[in-house]
Amino acid sequence: MRERLRAGAGAAVSTMASDDERNRQRLKQLLEKPGNGKCADCGAPDPEWASYTLGVFVCHSCSGLHRNIAQISKVKSVLLDPWSSSEVEFVGSEGNNAAKAKYEQIVPAFYYRPTHKDCMVLREQWIRAKYERKEFTSAEKQEPYSAGYREGFLWKRGRDNGQFLSRKFILSERECVLKYFNKHDAREPKAIMKINTVNATFQPTKIGVAHGLQITYLKDNSTRNIFVYHEDGKEIVDWFNAIRAARFHYLQVAFPGAAQSELLPKLTRNYIKEGYMEKTGPKHTEGFKRRWFTMDDRRLMYFKDPQDAYARGEVFIGCKDNKYTVLSGLPANTQGYHWQFGITIVTPDRKFLFACETEEDQKDWIAAFQSVINRPMLPQEYAVEAYFKHKP
Repeated sequence: MRERLRAGAGAAVSTMASDDERNRQRLKQLLEKPGNGKCADCGAPDPEWASYTLGVFVCHSCSGLHRNIAQISKVKSVLLDPWSSSEVEFVGSEGNNAAKAKYEQIVPAFYYRPTHKDCMVLREQWIRAKYERKEFTSAEKQEPYSAGYREGFLWKRGRDNGQFLSRKFILSERECVLKYFNKHDAREPKAIMKINTVNATFQPTKIGVAHGLQITYLKDNSTRNIFVYHEDGKEIVDWFNAIRAARFHYLQVAFPGAAQSELLPKLTRNYIKEGYMEKTGPKHTEGFKRRWFTMDDRRLMYFKDPQDAYARGEVFIGCKDNKYTVLSGLPANTQGYHWQFGITIVTPDRKFLFACETEEDQKDWIAAFQSVINRPMLPQEYAVEAYFKHKP
């Protein structure tokens, strides 16, 4: 009798093992289906997790964000966790393409779709917007960032003392401006930023807060920075997308013949590269000083501190057809630098000398400069170049 029970139990274990193996093989087959080979939320390749309540395959990073909406999405590892046949069957009946059609029906053109390279708050709010708030199944749910007018309070870093203070911000598409007020009851804004020059980029590491947003604008053709955040992730991402919406509608009016695909990359932009280098002055006789550099489109700016409101200087980087080149190393007899890995940028008017701490930094900066120099200049960029040439 005991032997029969033991044999029965062994058979049951064997059946379960074979079921597990069958389910695992089926999941691996499902990963081969069109759309399932990239994370449903950030596009990272080769996802190894899946939500068995939403029916989507996601990367490890996004699976952690799905756990924040556990009432809607329950995730398992495709390779490590046991799966029931019904769970596998459900995921098989759905999949990433089906979920995209269901949850991303009407994503506004201007709405930022994060990639696996983007910061956590952008990816989490994209996931929450899709599955928790279902914002892209109904246009009415997109009011917070599609309305053309937005008013609220953000924590803004003080220019001189570095303290974050609550400031009132107003975004007006009709006036084509973003402005903020130093006092809640102030009639006149502290700064008026024209939408045509505004950029916004998430900078949590630089700012030191998870929801940190850097907003830049041009004042007298020089770049100005402000650093803001909001405790609520949805609020700061709504502000970001509201700025993108205002920029989109401005560009549609400014360039009526332009295709949507031409306008979308111009709504907001991440910096091509940032980091520390050493620099010397125009005569190349003074000592090199360590500065924080930001490559923003064709503007290379340097700051004493990464969170300075104003750049100490800006350099325009044109294209190779206009005699701009980047070289590895420094001219012979250059003195005063501590870091050993030099870079020389040659412009039609002068040479700019920089030094990097490591060879890897040097290679990365040269690649960044080369990408800009290889790109043909747009008609409007010639006007910017002319301004830099005649700058006092």
